[in-house]
Amino acid sequence: MSATVTTQMQPLQIIPAGKDHARISAIGSRSFLLEAPGDFDLAAQRRIWALSRTLKGWSDLAEIIPGMTNLLAILKETPDDPAEVMDRLSEAWEGARSIDLAGKTIEIPVHYGGDYASDLPALCDLSGLTDHEVVRIHYEATYRVFALGSAPGFGYLHGLDPRIYMPRKTVPSLKMEKGCVTIGGMQTGVAMLTGPNGWNSIGFADLQMFDPQSTTPAMMAPGDIVRFVPARIEL
Repeated sequence: MSATVTTQMQPLQIIPAGKDHARISAIGSRSFLLEAPGDFDLAAQRRIWALSRTLKGWSDLAEIIPGMTNLLAILKETPDDPAEVMDRLSEAWEGARSIDLAGKTIEIPVHYGGDYASDLPALCDLSGLTDHEVVRIHYEATYRVFALGSAPGFGYLHGLDPRIYMPRKTVPSLKMEKGCVTIGGMQTGVAMLTGPNGWNSIGFADLQMFDPQSTTPAMMAPGDIVRFVPARIEL
């Protein structure tokens, strides 16, 4: 009779967040996610940018992925003591001082409304605003690129007016077109790929924002300032 071997899953290790202490979680065996405490704002992101710069000096890191007020650190090898790595990350966060990134300004022409604004009526219903008011509020704001991710060149933009907040869909659109200008929660962005998408489309931008043949493929970079310019409004 062959022996039966029982393996016990190790619980996910977490350092909980405090008033000014980041939440740190072990994701798998080599990855650790640090989430900034406090509000989802530029101040928190500036500390994430500072932390990213600090971690570049760690020789045991394979990759650093800054996100929206969070950062994923991936080690080259599975650590013998994950708790020690989490302590190091916690200490690095405590020592991180806010920095800003000197980015460029990007203007994106947008066709608001029309066939691509499939979610504008629902946003109007939620906000109690007219379609003209939603569009005006969206293009009058100035946005900051916090991070890139989700798809090549996609920029997570902070600066959305709370009046046009729209939660992400519980059931994604199956085929949202590349170029759709979208709102997801308190973020806005431009779809980089055609396919399933849980964000809410209010317009369309006919602009190549990712060119794999370029020396700098992504138009956006963390720290950039983005403004949406109404090229056409069809409501």
